[in-house]
Amino acid sequence: MSAVTDADAHDVIRRIADAELSPASRIAHGLLLAAALAMTLVIVSLGLTEADLPLRTKAAFAVLAAIGTGWTGYAVWVLTHRRVLFARQRVIGGQLAVTFTSIFTLGGFAIGAGAGIPAGFFPGGLGLALIPVSLLLLAREHLRLAALNDRLRQLEAARRAAA
Repeated sequence: MSAVTDADAHDVIRRIADAELSPASRIAHGLLLAAALAMTLVIVSLGLTEADLPLRTKAAFAVLAAIGTGWTGYAVWVLTHRRVLFARQRVIGGQLAVTFTSIFTLGGFAIGAGAGIPAGFFPGGLGLALIPVSLLLLAREHLRLAALNDRLRQLEAARRAAA
C-alpha cells in the first residue's frame, strides 16, 4: 500500500463525498421506480375493482402490492439522495431481493401444497433457483460495502496521522 499524503486523502474523501449518483444508476433506479409503481397500481386497481375474487387471490394481491410498494420506496429513497450511497443502496436492494424472492417461493409452494394446485409448484421451484442467486448478489454487495468502508477508514486515518 502506498503512502497517502494529507492532501491526497482529503481530495479523495471530498471527491467521494461530493460525487453524485451516476447517470446509469439514476436511469436504472428510475426504470425500477416506473416498473414497481406501474405493477403496484395495476395490482391494487385489480384488487379494488374485482369484488368477487377468492380470498387467496386477494391475499396474493395484497402481498404483491406490498412487494411493489417496497421496491417503489427503495427507488424513491435512492433517487432522492442523489449522492453516492457507498454501496449501501446495493446492500438494501439485495436484502429486498432475498426477502421478496423468499416470499414468492413460499407463496408458490403454499399454493401448490395448501390449495392443491399443482401449477403452484412451478413458481416455488423457480423461486428456489432465484434465492441462491439473490443471496450471492447480496454477499457480493456486502463485500463491496466492507471494502469501501475499509478504504474510507484508511484515508481518514492517513489524514489524521498527517495532521
